Amino acid sequence: MRLAFLWFLLAFLTPPMAQAQEARPNVLFILCDDLRWDCLSSAGHPHLKTPHIDRLAREGVFFKNTFCTTSLCSPSRASILSGLYAHAHGVTNNFTEYPAEMASFPGLLQSAGYETGYIGKYHMGEENDEKRPDFDYFVTHKGQGKYFDTEFNVDGQRKTLPGYYTHVVTDLAESWLKKPRTKPWLMFLGHKAPHSFYFPEKKYEHAFDQVEVRYPDTAFQLQNKPTWIKERLPTWHGIYGPLFDWRKKFPDDSPAAVKDFAAMTRAYWGTILSVDDSVGRLYRLLEENGQLDNTIIVFMGDNGLLNGEHGMVDKRTMHEPSIRIPLIVRYPKLAPTRCPRVVEPLVLTVDMAPSLLDLCGVEPPKNIHGRSWRKLVTEGDPSWRRSFLYHYNYEKQFPYTPNVRGVRTDEWKLVRYPHGDGSPDRHMAELYHLACDPDERCNLISDPRCAGIAAQLRAELDRLITEVGITNDKMPLDEGVKQQLPDQKIR
Repeated sequence: MRLAFLWFLLAFLTPPMAQAQEARPNVLFILCDDLRWDCLSSAGHPHLKTPHIDRLAREGVFFKNTFCTTSLCSPSRASILSGLYAHAHGVTNNFTEYPAEMASFPGLLQSAGYETGYIGKYHMGEENDEKRPDFDYFVTHKGQGKYFDTEFNVDGQRKTLPGYYTHVVTDLAESWLKKPRTKPWLMFLGHKAPHSFYFPEKKYEHAFDQVEVRYPDTAFQLQNKPTWIKERLPTWHGIYGPLFDWRKKFPDDSPAAVKDFAAMTRAYWGTILSVDDSVGRLYRLLEENGQLDNTIIVFMGDNGLLNGEHGMVDKRTMHEPSIRIPLIVRYPKLAPTRCPRVVEPLVLTVDMAPSLLDLCGVEPPKNIHGRSWRKLVTEGDPSWRRSFLYHYNYEKQFPYTPNVRGVRTDEWKLVRYPHGDGSPDRHMAELYHLACDPDERCNLISDPRCAGIAAQLRAELDRLITEVGITNDKMPLDEGVKQQLPDQKIR
């Protein structure tokens, strides 16, 4: 009885700040590169089996409608870190550094007493592998990295680490997580997979050899699409092009050439199996060291990927496979493991920073574009967004996608293609009733019956552009789709 009283007294006299410090959750953020939202068995993929990722969904929150605000690696990663659209954080292409003076959720956690680490593909600043602010431990590499034997800068020491990329970064993460510490921690693990060029590890090289793969039928339904989509077909980002080196002779629009597309797709799937293995390893480690239920585990993709839809590969466009991304969060204090939840409303990359800061008890920066989804998950949020802005700027290094400004709602999507000089849009717009046409087969922009909804969506697009603080929408001049291949160094 006396011992129990002493424990009560100790708890009563412990300062609230110290109690909060003890209870603060850890964060394990697992980010994949170019992972389609539907390439998980928990998302209904007919061939991919991802049991470890699926377990996170069974024990946590599956955000069914998650989107990036710019479907390009560096801008999307900067939006995840900052909670801002690309025009505000300034990383509008794959060659720009994340601004050192700009707040990020890892930096704010670090300032609040967290130990922070980053391992893997950082991909903001193409040729810079040096340590970045906001992280106590930092491991990355220049450029895209390689699936085998990548040269890493391991917290200031540059060396080639032999082995398959996914396993190497998981080994490093495990070593960091095993270190004794008294602080709560954030580990940000950036996978290369499943980004091109796709090379599965040996045990998964032939995992899908028996699966028949064809071009999606939407690749041959381009009659009501803008002309730039047809012009893209034989390019670096089209299905008749080189397919990230899986096709050696191109362009090739012959029926037999689908074999190259099939080989590329199977290899892409194979790299995802290794990511699932990595998730399983990290889950087991947290379980063994007693930290599993006090760790927010985030599994996410930075942007989506077109895999033949509308005749395209790569991303950048506003079509659904390009902008829709997977997001799963396991944290029992958010959603009990026996009561998994599926969240239907529109969630964005810019929501990650304020949401994780909210869960960790840290104030988010003011005037950011994202919102915390904590209330949305736990009790519902009637004020949650019903639409969002999509934003992409034409790139001279990859001249296959126009400037894009678009709006997506729960049911509709309108996509505009501004010329970049204030003149009328260079290309025909696209309008889709997603509730009836989720594959975006029928462009309704010329249908007089849809003139009213098109006008409403244009007004909503203008409102959203103003809402995110764009007063002078500067963008490059759209110079059209070109046939040349991108520079070897930046592919």
